[in-house]
This record gives sequence, C-alpha cells and structure tokens, in this order.
Amino acid sequence: MTIAEGIWHQIFNFDNYGELLALVRNSLVAGAALGLVGGLVGVFVIMRDLPFAVHGISELSFAGASGALLLDVNIVAGSIVGSLIAAGAIGLLGSRARDRNSVIGAVMPFGLGLGVLFLALYKGRAANKFGILTGQIVAVDTPQMSWLLGTSAVVLVALAVMWRPLAFASADPEVAEARGVPVHALSFAFMIVLGLAVALSVQIVGALLVLTLVVTPAAAAARVTASPVLLPVLSVAFAVTAIEGGILLALGSSVPISPYVTTISFAIYLVCRAVGSRRARRWGAVRAGA
Repeated sequence: MTIAEGIWHQIFNFDNYGELLALVRNSLVAGAALGLVGGLVGVFVIMRDLPFAVHGISELSFAGASGALLLDVNIVAGSIVGSLIAAGAIGLLGSRARDRNSVIGAVMPFGLGLGVLFLALYKGRAANKFGILTGQIVAVDTPQMSWLLGTSAVVLVALAVMWRPLAFASADPEVAEARGVPVHALSFAFMIVLGLAVALSVQIVGALLVLTLVVTPAAAAARVTASPVLLPVLSVAFAVTAIEGGILLALGSSVPISPYVTTISFAIYLVCRAVGSRRARRWGAVRAGA
C-alpha cells in the first residue's frame, strides 16, 4: 500500500460499516438535535453580528468541559456552566459592539488557558482530552443524551417564545426600542440561549470548531435568501446535513469528526455564495437593461 493509499484508507474506510453504524445511534440523534439548535440560533448570530462571541463562549465551554473531565463529573454539565458564565459576562459587560469585542478578547484567552491547565492536570486517556477539542462521535452515552436533548428543548422553547421580538430587535434595534420592545433584556436572554447552544455543539464538533455549526450554515443560507421563513429552514437543513454527513463519513475512519463536518459545511457555504453571486449579477444586468 502506497503512502497516498494509506492516507486515503485512514480518511475513508467503510469496512464493517454496518456494524459500526450501531455505535453512533445516539450521536446521530444528538447530531439532529444540534443541527436544529445550531441552525436556528445561527440565524440571530448572523443578524446580530456575533460570530466572535460564539468563539469566545466556546473557549469557556472548553474550560468547563475540561474541568468536569478533571473532576470526573458530567462533561456536558461542565460545558454548559462554562458557556453560561461566558455568555452572561458578555451579555452584561458588552452591550455595545466595541465593548462586547473587548470583553470577548479578554474572556477568550482566559478560558483557553484555564482549559489547557485542566487538561494538563488530567491523567486519564489522551483521547478524552483530544475529543473535547476536536469532537467525538461514539462518546454520547445515555446520560449525556439526556442532557443534550433536555438542553436542546430548553433552547428551542426559549427561541419560540422570543423569536418575533428578537427578530425585530435584531433587524432594527432603535425602532424596536422606540416601540417598547425590551431590546436589552432580549439581548441578554439571547446570549444565554447562545451559550447553551455553544455548549451543546462542543460535545460533537469540539471547542475549536463550534463556528461550523452555529455560524456557517446560517451564513450560507443568508447568501441565497432573505426570507424570514426560508432563512431558518435552510440554515437548519444545512446544519443537519453537515453534522449527520460528518458523523457518517467519520465513522469508519481514524480521523476525528470535525474535519468532515467543517468540510461539508464549508462546501455548502461555497455553493450558496456562488449561487448568491450569480443571482446578484443577473439582477444587476436586469436593472441595467431596464
């Protein structure tokens, strides 16, 4: 076997695929839930220009998960605690964009350093350390599944309750505030919801690549539609496709799940960007001809 063939076999290996598929049943269910949550939350992340906040929250989520690993307690719970601390700090201290970015810039390296400290102190399996950073596909056991689905339900209920006023406040905060919409309260509430969504995503794609579930699908959808109905639908469809496709492709390989998920997500974004650019050129030509 040549070096190229060996690398290909590591990346794509479908030997005994049917037997391996049973090992990721929980992960496929969790992936569908995360795709739904990430796709919906991502719509507001794009509208409110919060991708940097997602990255900042993920670093504290990483620290929380690493601390839970060190203390041998539930990793999902630790991840959620870290995310909520970061989201609360950003929501309280960063009401304006400039202040928010400064807070994130301070929180992010602190969270990363804390997480590295916890992992350095952890003496267990190296795969557990690596999984927090890059994601895992067979580590979603029944207790974790309960945490994941329960937290996903909380996020979805919260989004359903505040969807319309949050969309109004995100699109035109000044007018929304003038009409009595509690803009600041909604902003803080959304940061908490975002924190929960990030904590969930860390469990599958790892702390380093959360953006691929919470940002990229919505950014891709925004390239092809501005419809308030179609945008979240496409965002969810893209997120679910990326996570489920990534799980299925990574199943037979020795490579972590994250490269597969990020590649599928980025490919969707490139296609949507090309379609959006083509539509824009066509529309420009029609207007020029008129």
